[in-house]
Amino acid sequence: MIGWLLFFFGIFLAMLGYASYRSYRKDRTSDDFIFAGSNIGTILGFLTFSAALFSAFTFMGMPDFFRTHGVGAWIFLALSDALMVFFLIWFGYALRKRASIQGYKGVAGLVKVCYGNSFAGYLVFTSAFLFLIPYVAIQIRGISIFLDAAFPGMLPYWSWSALLVFIMLIYSEIGGLKAIVYSDAIQGVIMLAVIWIIGLTCLKMAGGLEDGIAKVAEANQDLLSLPGPKGLFSSPFLIASAIAIILIPVSQPQFTTRLVVMKSLKSVHRMAYAVGIFAILVILPTAFIGLYGAIQYPDASTADFLSQALLNDQAVPVAALAVVGLFAACLSTTNAQIFALGTELRSLLGGSDKSNMRVTKISIMVFSMIVLVFSTYMSDQLVLLARVSFAGTSMIAPVVLGAVIFSKPPKSLIPLSAIALVTFILSIVGVIPDKISGLPLDFIMYIILFVCTAVIMLTHPKSNK
Repeated sequence: MIGWLLFFFGIFLAMLGYASYRSYRKDRTSDDFIFAGSNIGTILGFLTFSAALFSAFTFMGMPDFFRTHGVGAWIFLALSDALMVFFLIWFGYALRKRASIQGYKGVAGLVKVCYGNSFAGYLVFTSAFLFLIPYVAIQIRGISIFLDAAFPGMLPYWSWSALLVFIMLIYSEIGGLKAIVYSDAIQGVIMLAVIWIIGLTCLKMAGGLEDGIAKVAEANQDLLSLPGPKGLFSSPFLIASAIAIILIPVSQPQFTTRLVVMKSLKSVHRMAYAVGIFAILVILPTAFIGLYGAIQYPDASTADFLSQALLNDQAVPVAALAVVGLFAACLSTTNAQIFALGTELRSLLGGSDKSNMRVTKISIMVFSMIVLVFSTYMSDQLVLLARVSFAGTSMIAPVVLGAVIFSKPPKSLIPLSAIALVTFILSIVGVIPDKISGLPLDFIMYIILFVCTAVIMLTHPKSNK
């Protein structure tokens, strides 16, 4: 096992090193560092978008989600991602049009300029910071759980997290966004290949799809229907989850920026279609792994199930590939989101290009250290924690959409988004209930936000569009 690990990791790290080398330019500006020359083509674009979107929570969280909650997990993620693709086509067009007029340094900076209001920009940055830091910590937590269970006693628990953060910092600090895009392409291909190898192996060990479903039905019929054995997949939960995922390109800056740095609008559209196909391809095998887990390890802990299904029950080379694939999946998301936080902070700064570059690099290091600390306190519920991140950032979607749609956006969207964000945060910390009359709070808030935003936008003068 160790020999195979060293072999595959050696290849993987060599590819990352080459990506960093290809991306480095001594005389680059901060725009070159942050936006990769705004010349990303379709293939690199869809791979970097997909690798940032599907991460450790997909690789490990979704099989465990299928195992625990059943087929509703497919509706939760796959259907929502398909809907997001259609939204991407319109939003990519509107965003690029606004960015060409106002300039683009980051989502927070664009919002600040469009509204002529610094608070609006800091509201967007605060939302990203509050919910992306925990989301990145989820990824690191996930890979640490897996590696610690796979190699007990080999290294202290925290050192797995520290190793991942160190690798991320090295190549992102050297190559900037271009290095991250190249590494995302590498990691996306590795993740897709590995998850299909494991998924098909698990499906075979379950006796095939038909026999596997029959065994699951015999063990726990509720896994094959909604709302699932634990009642999670209610209609309000699924609708609220779909809205949160559809709004990811609006509310999570690592994806918004990727739409702007694409070479052309045609590349954005092609990228959107490819992301939809990639979503189906990457989520389907997680259902096979979850099906196998529901049959073989229905009562196991998350760590035990994953270490068995992804490592101990696989051939040695496949198990080694699984470790590398998980590491790659985690790395692609963590670097995208930490880098995005640095980009957003930089978009709010004045000063010289040199000082902005220095602040951006320092902030990336600081955010990485914060994530490292947070990762030791996260729970093991990777998918549900990821959903909280999606929902939290989506609360500021009205203020971002206003900036994209209107040349002079209605300023009433600022307090609307701020109130929504504060309310959601208060529900997380337990100050206010997270359910009202049995309905999830975020579901109720989406209804209120939709109605209020629609009224504000429809009554805003058309001359400002």
